[in-house]
Amino acid sequence: MNLRNQWPVLPIVAGLASGLLTGCGSEDGGSGADGSNIVVGMSDDVLATDPASGYDPGSWLLFNNVFQSLLGFPKGATEPQPDAAQECGFTDTGTKVYTCTLRDGLKFSNGDPLTSKDVKFSFDRMLRINHPDGPAIMFPMLERVEAPDEKTVVFHLNTPDATFPSKIASGAGSIVDHRQYDADGLREDGEAVGSGPYKLDSFGDDQAVFSVNEHYQGSAETRNSGVTLKFFHGDQAALKEAVQDAEVDIAYRGLTAEAVTGIEKADDGTGAIEVVEGSSAEVQHLVFNMDHPVAGRLGVRRAVAHLLDREALIHEVYEGTATPLYSIIPAGIAGHNTAFFDTYGARPSRAKAAAALREEGITGKVRLTLWSTPSRYGPATDQEMAAIAEQLNASGLFDARMRSVDFEQYEKGIAAGEYGVYVKGWVPDYPDPDNFTGPFFGKGNVLGNNYENDTVTGSLIPRTAAQSDRSATDREFGRLQDIVAEELPVLPVWQAKQYAVVRDGVYGLEYCLDASTVFRFWELRKG
Repeated sequence: MNLRNQWPVLPIVAGLASGLLTGCGSEDGGSGADGSNIVVGMSDDVLATDPASGYDPGSWLLFNNVFQSLLGFPKGATEPQPDAAQECGFTDTGTKVYTCTLRDGLKFSNGDPLTSKDVKFSFDRMLRINHPDGPAIMFPMLERVEAPDEKTVVFHLNTPDATFPSKIASGAGSIVDHRQYDADGLREDGEAVGSGPYKLDSFGDDQAVFSVNEHYQGSAETRNSGVTLKFFHGDQAALKEAVQDAEVDIAYRGLTAEAVTGIEKADDGTGAIEVVEGSSAEVQHLVFNMDHPVAGRLGVRRAVAHLLDREALIHEVYEGTATPLYSIIPAGIAGHNTAFFDTYGARPSRAKAAAALREEGITGKVRLTLWSTPSRYGPATDQEMAAIAEQLNASGLFDARMRSVDFEQYEKGIAAGEYGVYVKGWVPDYPDPDNFTGPFFGKGNVLGNNYENDTVTGSLIPRTAAQSDRSATDREFGRLQDIVAEELPVLPVWQAKQYAVVRDGVYGLEYCLDASTVFRFWELRKG
């Protein structure tokens, strides 16, 4: 064991982050700079306003702005820094006891004081409710939370986890007011009481309205008077039209690749509308049900891997707005390798696919259904799955088709083991390789594909989680990626580029598009 693991991690202190979180890409201005309201449109829905139940990009956008976590991710950073906490750190020698001291004067948006009791309540409540669409799945290591005094919170873990600070810095660490939330049930009135930079004034079918939280005490500096979030419910054409017609200032998440490239090409030089590109660790995989009579056969999975043409998909379906992904850990995240490129190559090979099927004893065409749901994994998902089916069929080795269903039916079909091949997208909770491996291949993983590997679950995931020096985990993560490439429970397809469209006179958007996936309302301003 690396000797660095024997010493407590240095505490994370609030002063280190304060300079990083202020500002919005401009030289002037302060809190609520010019009193302007920003209108943001997106095609995603916000599925929850209660952080014990939401685990989708739209809901976490709300959580990251309305609720406060002990730690947060400064713009452009992958290391968490204090927000509600003054300082945090492991206080044992084995990364199993994590202690935070709260800032002075913390209050919720309704004026109630925020103490360690609220932090303990929030985590206890989230774990007790254990909602199937909630973030409790991120905390199998959390044994208990203590609040020995009003400003101190102590987390006791049942296994060492050096990524715990990143987990509680995400939307999963949202702190709620114990006076306003039921300890055993979800809040379903569409309201929210948090201590973040913004308060939720109203939430309806078509929009949510946020104003600046005057009681906020933390690292963020708000540079507008509020944000109106308009929902376009998957209607990408309407979202594009809204930003072009100045009905929204920003179009975020959900524009088709065609719309993005069309807006870029239509630029008349006036700069009235600008496409802003940011980094992203969002990924998409094909998932194979290991118990399925067809997809469960290794030769079939290897044949699919040898026939998948990622470059063609990205060119034809995504018009260059994504990049090919050749591993389960995306580029830009520590530990990334190219295991699938090394094993299956970048160019399709019918000969290798046919050989893989012969080794499995398969001589006829393989009948296979690729299952899709566009409402959760992007507007082009159906087109993408249909294109993959065409690639398989063009080899003469498959009789493949695509079927699309609504998300509720899709999840039920996966849970029932009805699907052999299906798509899963992933927007990371925090920018660490653990978030691309543990949730997929650890115990009780989110894929529902009946894959288990004792080396991965019993050795590699626990060892990497316990390593406080994250750069020292590259070898183990490399081995994990190699195992997955060999056994093929999933097949990585693409890594997204992150785009948003902004109208002239709105600034700060570039600070909302990074690998942390935190869309920071407070960084937006009008000049």
